[in-house]
Amino acid sequence: MAGELVFYTNPMSRGRIVRWMLEEVGEPYRTVVLDYDSMQSPDYLAINPMGKVPAITHGGAVVTECAAICAYLADAFPEAGLIPPPGPSRAAYYRWLFYAAGPVEAAITNKALGVEVPAEREKMVGYRNMAAVVAALEGAVQSGPYICGEQFTAADVYVGSQLIWGMLFGSLPKTPAFEAYSDRLKSRPAAARAREIDDALLPEDKRGMM
Repeated sequence: MAGELVFYTNPMSRGRIVRWMLEEVGEPYRTVVLDYDSMQSPDYLAINPMGKVPAITHGGAVVTECAAICAYLADAFPEAGLIPPPGPSRAAYYRWLFYAAGPVEAAITNKALGVEVPAEREKMVGYRNMAAVVAALEGAVQSGPYICGEQFTAADVYVGSQLIWGMLFGSLPKTPAFEAYSDRLKSRPAAARAREIDDALLPEDKRGMM
């Protein structure tokens, strides 16, 4: 698909996930850094009515939500090799990408807000409980070097970001499986480039914290 690729972000946001994905894709893109006031401007609300970052525009397409952006970029630039071929690996790709965007995100948010689901209500909640989430994620990251086996994909960018951030801020435990998987991901050149770019955009007193 032709057209300029524009990335809307703030270095202290989930935009860091998409920055990493863009660096893995390796295509030219333009960055628009927004502060939290300008995210509420009419111009930006026309892109994302939620008034949040990240978002991308690509030609006439607008994509918001980190998991959706990762999936879109993998599809739009298949030469980057970030989506597996149809079959069991593709099934794992979709499964864990959207598991992290749904149950994992909900569990982490509820934990941060101090929301505890009563045991008798767990059947109503997509993630059941935090122990179930941790167990499922451990099984996923132990299935191979990456979520889909030998191939690194966009699912690793998103799942890995959830784990890296979750362990950093204490919303997920530092288990041996999580740390080994996260260390593999953080050593990738694209991940290092993304961190360097975003860290340079941080105020000096915030550098080294993320």
